[in-house]
Amino acid sequence: MKSGTTHHPATPKALLHPVHPDHASMTRILDESPMLPFHYRIWALSTGGTLLSGVSMFLLGVTLPLIIPIFAMPATSVGLAAGMLMGGTVIGALAGGHLADHFGRKPIMIMDMVLLIIAALLTALAPSGTVLISAELLVGVGIGMDFPVGSSYLAEFMPQGRRGRMMAASIAVQSIGMLMGAGFALILLQSAHPGGNTWRWLLAGEALLVLPYLLGRLTLPESVRWCIAHGRNAQAVHILEHFAPQQKELLVTMAKHLGRKIHHVAKIRPGRHMGIATLFSPEYRRRTFLVTMPWFFMDISTYGVGLFTTILLGSMRGGGTGSIHIIGQDFANALDSGKVDIFLLLGSLLSLWAVPRLGRIHMQIIGFTGMILGMGLLYFASGKRGDTSTHLPLVLIGFMTFNLFMTAGPNATTFILPTEMYPTQVRAFSAGFAAAVAKIGATVSVFLLPLIQSALGVAAVLALMVGVSLLGLFTTYTFRVQGHGLTLEEHHSPALP
Repeated sequence: MKSGTTHHPATPKALLHPVHPDHASMTRILDESPMLPFHYRIWALSTGGTLLSGVSMFLLGVTLPLIIPIFAMPATSVGLAAGMLMGGTVIGALAGGHLADHFGRKPIMIMDMVLLIIAALLTALAPSGTVLISAELLVGVGIGMDFPVGSSYLAEFMPQGRRGRMMAASIAVQSIGMLMGAGFALILLQSAHPGGNTWRWLLAGEALLVLPYLLGRLTLPESVRWCIAHGRNAQAVHILEHFAPQQKELLVTMAKHLGRKIHHVAKIRPGRHMGIATLFSPEYRRRTFLVTMPWFFMDISTYGVGLFTTILLGSMRGGGTGSIHIIGQDFANALDSGKVDIFLLLGSLLSLWAVPRLGRIHMQIIGFTGMILGMGLLYFASGKRGDTSTHLPLVLIGFMTFNLFMTAGPNATTFILPTEMYPTQVRAFSAGFAAAVAKIGATVSVFLLPLIQSALGVAAVLALMVGVSLLGLFTTYTFRVQGHGLTLEEHHSPALP
């Protein structure tokens, strides 16, 4: 080792005292690296799916009231369009995770951005409601693909001490996306007129947001952990030069020593086929329940609350809105939803401090508890003599509490946990499987809750939201796996309780 290298502040400890060059030394370089500009670039370019998820959900809700009269779409098309978007994320999450584990993180991160640009342009140029709804399915597929791939890529690069915070920041971008969608919609809707093309510009804006991600991702390296999990050690050490450029000679020696040796760190023996069977093996079954069931219940309640936010806030204003122009109504709804979404962002900011400090499991339990409290307040306010207008402060506190605790806790932790609970060879697929199960919950919520509300009223929906939040709390506690402060490899040590 060259003299003076040990004093360089950016040199990871793994290279200061390399007893034996192996895969563990390579992963320690990543885990012990200080935060570099390169890390922040990786983070920024990994947030494409989460940003577009927030933008697309908001803009779809804003544009559908404008599109329905233009294409003479039946009322059922509202639920169908939202359902296709959610259903697309299920398909994309499963496909994207599987492909990323086999072909690498980078190719799939580029492919899903290309797909999103095509899909967004198809929605903006749609000549009919049928084409629009079909294009929303493709938007969902692209977003769904990016969730497991982007989260796995980010987790595999971040230093161990900063991984939780940077991943919480990544999912927080979803709230920023919703606010961006709200701001964009408010600007364009002010100059909109009936039968105009404002809705096309709103949807075309999604393609413009995707383009910088696509161009930036072309310059990203492949994941080091994916490389060593597939025996591509020479490629891995070349990438590691970004983190330890002073140690280039040692890295080259390390690559020659390892050759094509595969890095296998898992609770199951090397040689066993790793796929969906791994998720339900005795070694990982408990973890699979932990990462899927609470996320499933959270998405039912989250999308349920999102679906009825405008209804509840509108009921507080009472009647007298029948003469308001449809564009004026749409503007008011976008403004109300934007106000509520601010608390989603505040909760996301809180998660940046709370998740790394308190741990994933503790914050998930705290978050579900706060969600139950928020829904309980809304249930009380909406059911009190059937008049929420006299309980405006209580209703607002209920929304604030639910959104704050949801994004501070489960919204962040359910995104992080799947990337830590499984080995590199199946990390993206496992994250995709968990996301797919969650989006099935979202799809069920979007389709069934309007029927329940129509038959039994808003109070019944809110009571159901309390129930599913309780189930999220119960399943988190039942299947909890404590691993706070561990590296990705230490999560799979046989000694882990």
